[in-house]
Amino acid sequence: MTGQGMNEIGAAVIGTGFIGTVHLWALRRLGVRIAGVLGSSPGRGGERARALGVDRAYNSLEEMLADPGVQVVHVTSPNHAHYSQVKSILAAGKHVVCEKPLSMTSGESAEMVRLARDSGRVAAVCYNTRFYPLNQQARGMVQAGELGDIRLVTGHYLQDWLAKDTDWNWRLEPEAGGVLRSVGDIGTHWIDLTSFITGMKPVQVLAELTTFIPERRKPVGPVETFSRSQGATEPRTITTDDSALLLLRYPNGAKGSVAISQVNFGRKNFSAWDIAGSAASAAWGAETPDHLWIGHRDGPNQILQRDPGLMNGLGREAASLPGGHVEGFADTFFALFRQVYGDVAAGGRQPGSTYASFEDGHYEMLFCDAVLASAREGRWVDVRETTT
Repeated sequence: MTGQGMNEIGAAVIGTGFIGTVHLWALRRLGVRIAGVLGSSPGRGGERARALGVDRAYNSLEEMLADPGVQVVHVTSPNHAHYSQVKSILAAGKHVVCEKPLSMTSGESAEMVRLARDSGRVAAVCYNTRFYPLNQQARGMVQAGELGDIRLVTGHYLQDWLAKDTDWNWRLEPEAGGVLRSVGDIGTHWIDLTSFITGMKPVQVLAELTTFIPERRKPVGPVETFSRSQGATEPRTITTDDSALLLLRYPNGAKGSVAISQVNFGRKNFSAWDIAGSAASAAWGAETPDHLWIGHRDGPNQILQRDPGLMNGLGREAASLPGGHVEGFADTFFALFRQVYGDVAAGGRQPGSTYASFEDGHYEMLFCDAVLASAREGRWVDVRETTT
């Protein structure tokens, strides 16, 4: 595949809901050829393919993988399907982009890492928030020593789409989404992002998990992510976490804390971090993604507006538009896929690539194991204790 142009690479998307649609938008903008989609059923797939303007809806994963026009498969299905689908995709010799979390257990993710490595194919986890350009900028600043030694990493990730007992999504069911919900769904985004920026992954965690809504009304029919359900419902007991409070320890002695919630009214998708170093601090939030705050002790603080002409190499590479033209959520997928498909065209992951690998996805599963152990036992847990 080396030397192929973007429009010569064929992609297929598993999942036709909210995130699958966002993947399609980004791929079209990139110029990648869309070979087809696979829905939760042939009927659902055909209906969504027509709505999205995609020519082909596959009836099965086997049919998709047998299509010689498919070189890359995007997995945006419910979490429980990732493991088996990714295994089949890699066995078929296709490259893969998998939504987070990578799997349901660290045992599964460990095997996925090995299979991806042995396959020689590009294998990415879709931690898209890395690709807000100013998050890449912040990583470059840390690498250049502009913040000094990292001391404190704090922040939150807050949403409200599950704040009512009538709100429903498949992520609420452990058999589909896993035993950790807020942590597995959005908490791992924050951990991955701050680890990416600082160049350090937390080694210990102390966790408190809370389920504020122990019973919900499940609709009889399907509900798409972030949409409202209608019609008849049935009561369901909820055991997964609505929120989490996490304390973190890093290998260099730095400390951290993060609040995670899917039940904060008015917070639609508010991820934010604040990183304090020995020379300067920096802070960023997803509600104002084109501004990076930089804090100083002996001079004026700064606000860096996303502008390729003012940014370092990493930040500039992730940006697409001139300064003053806001880049947001959907643009992060475009920037991520631009890098992934560049590597597909080059024949493998390149040294300068910054998207999350399957190894990164496996770490997040180990981190989730540590969170669960800490919450159940009321103690600090070393993430390395859970290494598979």
